[in-house]
Amino acid sequence: MSARLVSVVVIGRNEGGRLERCLASVAAMQQPNFDIETIYVDSGSSDGSVALAQQLGARVIAVNSPRPTAALGRNAGWQAAAGEIVLFLDGDTVLHPEFVAESLVAFDNSAVAVVWGHRRETLATHSLYNRVLDLDWIYPPGETVFCGGDALFRRSTLEATGGYDGTLIAGEEPELCRRILALGQRILHVDRPMTGHDLGITRFAQYWRRAARAGHAYAEVSARFAHTTEPFWLQESRRNVMQALVLMVSSLAGVAASLWLQRAWPLLVVGLALISLVLRTAWKARWRSTDRLAVLLYGIHSQFQQIPIFVGQVGFWRNRRRGRRAGLVEYKLW
Repeated sequence: MSARLVSVVVIGRNEGGRLERCLASVAAMQQPNFDIETIYVDSGSSDGSVALAQQLGARVIAVNSPRPTAALGRNAGWQAAAGEIVLFLDGDTVLHPEFVAESLVAFDNSAVAVVWGHRRETLATHSLYNRVLDLDWIYPPGETVFCGGDALFRRSTLEATGGYDGTLIAGEEPELCRRILALGQRILHVDRPMTGHDLGITRFAQYWRRAARAGHAYAEVSARFAHTTEPFWLQESRRNVMQALVLMVSSLAGVAASLWLQRAWPLLVVGLALISLVLRTAWKARWRSTDRLAVLLYGIHSQFQQIPIFVGQVGFWRNRRRGRRAGLVEYKLW
């Protein structure tokens, strides 16, 4: 009897040394009772990623699209794969050597379609942005309604759903998971390390672009399902609009009132209200980390990010009215 085959699909675009580390971690994984094939899907890299992947023994697929997306890359990978289980990895991640071996048993339950574990930042201390965004990856284990970009999938589920929506520039994983749940299948978040990630955010502009991309995803995906019997991300997108408007309007009102009255107390009142929101969020997130500063920064991030997310939503609707589609939003520095 032949061993179970796991197809590892790595997607990337100009990842450089990060891709080398990713592919090396795939080669180093523990394989007690399964074989692997490694497929690298490249989306127009100009840094030699294709040659590097070939040198490291990966099968390379080049996706040439005027509008490249992660979804297109993942689809090209799993459609070319031969394994009954497909592991998707982003090229800026490092796979934990035991994750696949310890997680395959979950697929013995025929209802389980997706298994994913913990992703954490490998360079969390290199910038305040990395430090706080590392907490964004932390979710409680159990059944979930979504997964991230790194996850184990049952191939038959990908075939049944048609895979990712290649037109989405972001938010493709939750959108696919919605269709998986509609089939009556389960998505399982396991309590074990899965990947280390290299976010690489050191500048405010990168942080802003990443959050704006999330806003685009909220708007595009929620618009797609807004008039169905099961709307998706509609509440999240509306909540973001309300939160962003409250933050911006209250801040402007505080400044305007202080200037008009020539008194500091209106701005002080607004400032205290914002601080209370930050502290409330940080208190709720305290389970995520024992690093108090990181949790406090997370509270600030959770409130402030509502503004660039809102900007991303506005950008989607503006483009839609003009009959345009946004291209790939990149935030990393190469």
